Amino acid sequence: MIRVLLVDDHPVVRRGLRAMVDDLPELEAVGEAADGAQALRLLEELETRPDVVLMDLQMGTGMHGVEATRRITALPDPPAVLILTTYSTDADILAAVEAGATGYLLKDALPEDVVAAVQAAARGETVLAPPVAARLLGRVRAGRPTLSPREGQILRLLAEGLANRQISKRLFISEATVKTHLVHIYDKLGVDSRTAAIAAGLSSGLIRPA
Repeated sequence: MIRVLLVDDHPVVRRGLRAMVDDLPELEAVGEAADGAQALRLLEELETRPDVVLMDLQMGTGMHGVEATRRITALPDPPAVLILTTYSTDADILAAVEAGATGYLLKDALPEDVVAAVQAAARGETVLAPPVAARLLGRVRAGRPTLSPREGQILRLLAEGLANRQISKRLFISEATVKTHLVHIYDKLGVDSRTAAIAAGLSSGLIRPA
C-alpha cells in the first residue's frame, strides 16, 4: 500500500485527486493540505508518514511548493515529493528539482500517468513529464549557466528585492556568506551587479517573472 499526502490549494483539485487515489486498492490518501505549511504540520501529526507527497507549486498566499519541498526533503527519512502543477517554466522546474523533488508532472497528465508516477516515486525513481524532460535537456544542450541550490535561492530573493541582510535572515546564514554567494553568482552569470544578475536570471530562465 502506497500512502499519499495531497497538497493543493484548490478543493476541487484535491477532491479529484482523492477520488483517483481512493479508486485504487494499492494507493491510500492519508491526508490533504491547502498549502506547504499545512502539509508540514500534517507530516508531524500523522502516525505513519506518507510514502509520496503529491505537491502543487503555487498555492495562493500560503507556503509555496518549492519551499515546502525543500523542508520536507530535509526531514529524516523523508517521503518522496512529486510535483503536480500547471507551471512548466525553466525556473519552476529547476527550483523544484533543486529543492529535492523526485518528479515533476503537469496537471494535463492522464490519471493513469499520475498513478504510475506516484508508484515510481514511491520506489525512489525520478519521474518527469515529457515536456519537462525536454526543457531540462534543452537547458543542458544550450549550455546555460547552472547555479547551486543555495545560489538559486539567493538569486530568487534578489529578484524579490531583498537586501543582503534580509537574505541572511531569511536563509539563516551570515551576510558574509550571502556576499560570497553573490560573487559566485555574478561570476557564473557574467555580470557585476544585482540588477544585471536578476536580468540574466530572467533571460536564462533561472528565475520566473513575478
